[in-house]
Amino acid sequence: MAKTKSRKVVDKIITPIQQFIHQETSGGIVLLACMVIALIWANSPAASSYYNLWSTKFTVGIESFNISKSLLLWINDGLMAIFFFVVGLEIKREIVMGELRTPKKAAISIAAALGGMAIPALIYAALNFGQAGIRGWGIPMATDIAFALGVLALLGKRAPLSLKVFLTALAIVDDLGAVLVIAVFYTADIAWAWLALGGVIFLILLALNNMDIRSPLPYGILGIILWVAFLKSGVHATIAGVLLALTIPAQSKIDEDEFADRSHKLLDEFQKKDKGKNLSLTQQSIVEAIEKEAEKAQAPLQRLEHALHPYVSFLIMPIFALANAGVSLSGNPLEMLSNTVTLGIIFGLFLGKQAGIVSFVYFAIKMGWAELPKNVSMRQIWGVSMLAGIGFTMSLFIAGLAFPTDETLLNDAKFGILLASFISGILGYLFLRYSSKPETKEQGD
Repeated sequence: MAKTKSRKVVDKIITPIQQFIHQETSGGIVLLACMVIALIWANSPAASSYYNLWSTKFTVGIESFNISKSLLLWINDGLMAIFFFVVGLEIKREIVMGELRTPKKAAISIAAALGGMAIPALIYAALNFGQAGIRGWGIPMATDIAFALGVLALLGKRAPLSLKVFLTALAIVDDLGAVLVIAVFYTADIAWAWLALGGVIFLILLALNNMDIRSPLPYGILGIILWVAFLKSGVHATIAGVLLALTIPAQSKIDEDEFADRSHKLLDEFQKKDKGKNLSLTQQSIVEAIEKEAEKAQAPLQRLEHALHPYVSFLIMPIFALANAGVSLSGNPLEMLSNTVTLGIIFGLFLGKQAGIVSFVYFAIKMGWAELPKNVSMRQIWGVSMLAGIGFTMSLFIAGLAFPTDETLLNDAKFGILLASFISGILGYLFLRYSSKPETKEQGD
């Protein structure tokens, strides 16, 4: 009986992680396809249509108050705010009920993420110190969870679930670091009145959470106002997505036992009614009551994350890749490779991620602050550190913020990101493929 109860608890934790990983890996394939399309399109005879499309202006609003931006900026400031909202939900979930909920469990992922952000940034800064490209120091700090998990999934049983959980938690802490870097270092001149309005809206959202308001409607309406306030304030609008996510209730209204008990009673009542092809009015009301109980059993945070993930994985991120991954390769590749911006990103993502993650994890374990996940070796941590060098989505995003008006530096940065991500993915896969033994049934239990 105790073993069955223990297995139920384990399943409750593991099943959402497995679903999340499956969705991320599938999304990674679509993301890769869009990246390839963008590269081909940007280097084809129709290249002008690629750049003209994303520079097309769209205006939303009325004459006295409107927002007018190019399609590229609507994607990077608007659609990506939804991406960052889901990132915020993931961060809150991990802190409340996941791998970051206790200091001991969180320590190894936090150590890995800190090392994986600090060392790449230092390598890039050292190569670009005193030059125009120094603003891109945040580019090699990022890890693309979709691509990294996608590569890890190709390893099958050679990559234990605990290794995938470690990489997921690492990438989520990494995303949090990237959000802070964007908020603090990649912010334009601040319009304080708009920022104050954003602060007031955020406080109202916190009050809704405190009052246990669980309907998504008020959060959605206030979230749009919050996004506009941040957009007008000069602080990057995507930060509004993260702040909104932090106010979404993360607790269920009823626990598992209450839900099971109430559902069983309703089902018993349902079965006592006349059986036929069509439900009676009483049976329909019972079904609606069960639906309401199911809503109470699931936290709004979980419902929103589950509902939005497919749109983020299969729509928003692919559109972002299509709009941002188009790099012109018409220049001299050797000249591009000798550029300090390109070299800083390649060395930062590929070598810096390995040096930072492995050294910080090793130090944290030696100091007794953390311990390796079950069935995971330091050799596998090293392999994952290579995969963490796949920057892509977040790196491209930060590159756009670092070099908004310098097309040459932006193109060099994109070239470095794509090349470093490709090298990291291929070598990380090969390293883990030939240095890991397949997971046995006993290990997986």
